[in-house]
Order: sequence, then C-alpha cells, then structure tokens
Amino acid sequence: MADMKQQVKEIEKTIDFSKTKYEVHLDTNLGLIKLELYPDQAPGHVKNLISLTKAGYYNGVGFHRIIKGFMIQGGCPEGTGTGGPGYHIAAEFNSIPHEPGVLSMARTSDPNSAGSQFFLCLERVPYLDGQYTVFGKTLDPDSLAVVKKIGEVRTGPQDRPVEPVVISSATVKETDLN
Repeated sequence: MADMKQQVKEIEKTIDFSKTKYEVHLDTNLGLIKLELYPDQAPGHVKNLISLTKAGYYNGVGFHRIIKGFMIQGGCPEGTGTGGPGYHIAAEFNSIPHEPGVLSMARTSDPNSAGSQFFLCLERVPYLDGQYTVFGKTLDPDSLAVVKKIGEVRTGPQDRPVEPVVISSATVKETDLN
C-alpha cells in the first residue's frame, strides 16, 4: 500500500478534540464494533486511527491474527501482519489496563514502531500493561460481543482465521461537544 504519511498529516489538521468527540465504527462481516477513543491518554494514536479511517485505509482489511482468550489483531493492508501505512508513531504508554474490549496498538519489539495495526483484547492481559499503547475500548456490550465472536473464529497456521474476518467499512462518527 502507498505511503499514507502525507494524507494522514492533512487529515490530522482537521481533528480537534476540544470541539469534537470521535468514535470509530468497524463494520465487519461478523458484526459492528463501535470504539470509544481516549485522546486524553494517547492523542497521537487516536489522531492516527481517525485519519487512517477517514482516508479509507481500513476498508476491506481483515483481522489477520486471532488468538482465543487473548486478542484479535487487524489493520495490516497485506493481511500478513507485516504491512503498515509507510510510517511509525511514537509510543504513548499509559496506565489503562488491557482488559476485554480494550483497543491497543500492535508493534514490533521497538516501542515506537506502531503504524496501522491494532488489537482488541478478549480477556484481561496484565503483562501488556505499560508495554503497548491503549487508546480506546469497545463502546457497548454489543461491540464487545462482536469482538468475542471474532475471537472464537477457527484459526490455522500463524493464528490466521480459516474463514476471512473483514472490515467491510470503517467510519468515524463525530459528535459536537458545544
């Protein structure tokens, strides 16, 4: 996929957390996941997710790694776990625990290697706390139920789903705070 850096920077200029509350909605083939975002904890990660979503980056992208009782991971444009948007963002570690429904950023062993890949926790995963950037959570019980449903999908080698789990469309919902 093409380098998204310039497009993301342009979209980021339009994001204003003081005036607008943002949610990201992931419409998957197994249901809708609504995500509340934590700009006060990880503003760079939230801006990045909003910008990539508005650019259409996640449309048609799948959850390429599913580990029962742990997490579901998506956001790789190649579906391999090795792709990204062509840039990295700096870690924004915080004290929010990794519990069911928490949205956190995937990365390599380098804490500042995150790009577009994210994961949603299926259970409480304390050893991730303070090691990965938490920047949101499922908005409601229905969204968490979809995450859990995806977490039960049959997988094959490298934790890949046997039947594809795809984000057909990702959208940003904006609510005026004034």
